[in-house]
Amino acid sequence: PVAVAAPPGPAEPRYEPVAPHWFYRKAAEPRERWVPFSGQDSARLEEAHGAGREKEAVVVPTSGGRYDVHLKQRQRVAVYWEEEVSEVRRCTWFYKGDKDNKYIPYSETFSEELEEAYMIAVTLDEWKKKLESPSREIIILHNPKLMVHYHPVATSDDWGSTPTEQGRPRTVKRGVENIAVEIPSGEPLQIDHLVFVVHGIGPACDIRFRSIVQCVNDFRNVSLSMLQAHFKKAQEQQQIGRVEFLPVNWHSSLHSTGVDVDLERITLPSINRLRHFINDTILDVFFYNSSTYCQTIVDTVASEMNRLYQLFLQRNPDFKGGVSIAGHSLGSLILFDLLTNQKAAPEEDEQSREGSRTASSNTGIEELKEILKKLELSEYCDVFEKEKMDREALFLCTEENLKEVGIPLGPRMKILNYISSKKERQGVSERGAAAPGHSGQAGPDGTSDSRDCQYRDIGLGQVSANYPQLIYKPTIFFAFGSPIGMFLTVRGVKRINPNYSLPTCKGFFNIFHPFDPVAYRIEPMIVPDVEFEPMLLPHHKGRKRMHLELKEGLTRMSVDLKNNLLGSLRVAWQSFTRAPLPAVEAGSTDVEAEEAEDSVEKQTGPPDVKPEEPPPAAKEEASPINVGRLNGGNRIDYVLQEKPIESFNEYLFALQGHLCYWESEDTVLLVLKEIYQTQGVTLDQPLPGSQ
Repeated sequence: PVAVAAPPGPAEPRYEPVAPHWFYRKAAEPRERWVPFSGQDSARLEEAHGAGREKEAVVVPTSGGRYDVHLKQRQRVAVYWEEEVSEVRRCTWFYKGDKDNKYIPYSETFSEELEEAYMIAVTLDEWKKKLESPSREIIILHNPKLMVHYHPVATSDDWGSTPTEQGRPRTVKRGVENIAVEIPSGEPLQIDHLVFVVHGIGPACDIRFRSIVQCVNDFRNVSLSMLQAHFKKAQEQQQIGRVEFLPVNWHSSLHSTGVDVDLERITLPSINRLRHFINDTILDVFFYNSSTYCQTIVDTVASEMNRLYQLFLQRNPDFKGGVSIAGHSLGSLILFDLLTNQKAAPEEDEQSREGSRTASSNTGIEELKEILKKLELSEYCDVFEKEKMDREALFLCTEENLKEVGIPLGPRMKILNYISSKKERQGVSERGAAAPGHSGQAGPDGTSDSRDCQYRDIGLGQVSANYPQLIYKPTIFFAFGSPIGMFLTVRGVKRINPNYSLPTCKGFFNIFHPFDPVAYRIEPMIVPDVEFEPMLLPHHKGRKRMHLELKEGLTRMSVDLKNNLLGSLRVAWQSFTRAPLPAVEAGSTDVEAEEAEDSVEKQTGPPDVKPEEPPPAAKEEASPINVGRLNGGNRIDYVLQEKPIESFNEYLFALQGHLCYWESEDTVLLVLKEIYQTQGVTLDQPLPGSQ
């Protein structure tokens, strides 16, 4: 007889160890909140844990090197700034919190007990197991899919309380893959560029009253997503890694000087909260304009940026990238004042002066030609050019010099009279405008004020302080929502010399929201005679916002309609008022006939009827505008596009406009684009309207 094989029984349950993931507890939050490390950070921590290195004082860098995890103490410590130490936990089992749906990990020791009970239950297929937690709460493992944590109901009697299964049950989950939590993908290890970010007034930097550290974290996160969206090719070819942004805090140092106690004594008791808010924020502007506290602020900002730079190099010895700086609000003014007082290296200074002299010399020759034209002596231009003379040389000439170069007596007298009258007028204006500490100072282009009074020293009116030197040369200076233009004007600097550039920093971008009440432009101080719009920052998705396109389309349509209507009226008017044209002789040309008709039209046409021009936003820029050397000849002012909801009421969104930069993709993309352009890396697709 043939033996029949017995049907296979149900497969025996197999136990597979749980995959742990490392979490840290969010410090300084009222509710218990645990945040997962990125996949690569968790793997690094698990590797150190598995290697049995916990007995040693092992430190594992995480979060792009900004935090260190001390494995033995289970602590996460900030590297570059002061922050409360966070607890770190190797997590395998979780329960759902009471007040929200966030999962909270059990302690490592209790998780091991749960895992052991689960292993026995799976291996022996024996469920309904009860465990008691350290806080005397009951956990029941009903089956692999259903595990429940019971809150004990406090029942006290003479014999004491005993844990029971009553109370609201809470869900228990095993393994991070079974809970709804987003694990960060991590950051590229390679750092291409370092940016220091300086905050403005007060300890809070945005509408949610968050610190500079939290706001810069947002800025960095947006930059990582922009790199993935717009620099994908360069990332795939491993040309680029990422840009590191580090916050610079000066507010706490200023307010730890004891000034708050002094202010408290003189602050009135009424409207208490408002007065304390003003003391903590608005007064920072006045502190900066006081020589005592200005010195504290500039010392703190410069020393903190130098300290962070040295610490960063210690931790990243292979770093070969550049450094840029960014400032928000008052922070941008502090950085601008620091940068204007930096000393360039001697060889660079000489090159800069040489370039400036060349530019000044060319300008001087043109000015000399203008003077001769004004004196009706243009025929002597060649004589002066042959002698390589410019305006400055002309003002140094005596009668003997002019005679030597062959200028006749009449023209000689005219020139000498012009020189003496100009010198007298110059002397009067200099005596009237001389300010202490600034008389006879070199202008922002390194030339004397006596050559051209309209340019004043860019340091004019700065608070008297000893400005420290930075130990690096910034590549680019970014100003967000900046009042630099207003402060320069208030200090008495009405115009910035087009030849002026920051001594150690060749790039400068002034970025602002159109409704930001604190922001001011820079370009009109360099080119005051030409009206032109700031550069419109392209939307990060490569188009204008829809409501702006609609607004421009409607404006253009209304302008076209008006022009068509005016054109029709003009034709009708001309047909009524046109006088009979004189008979044109057979030999005359069509051009003459047209000229005759034009002359009649000029006499009879309706007065001052001109077709309306489209608004500046609707016009294309005809020719590039020369805005000087402050940003290496490139445009300086960049305006963000407002959101559709913001366009309904400018006043309502004014405060939001000043605090929007931290999460603005358009701002971040411009910063990344300009930084990577210095390294020869461009966007995957150029954005329309970008420079």
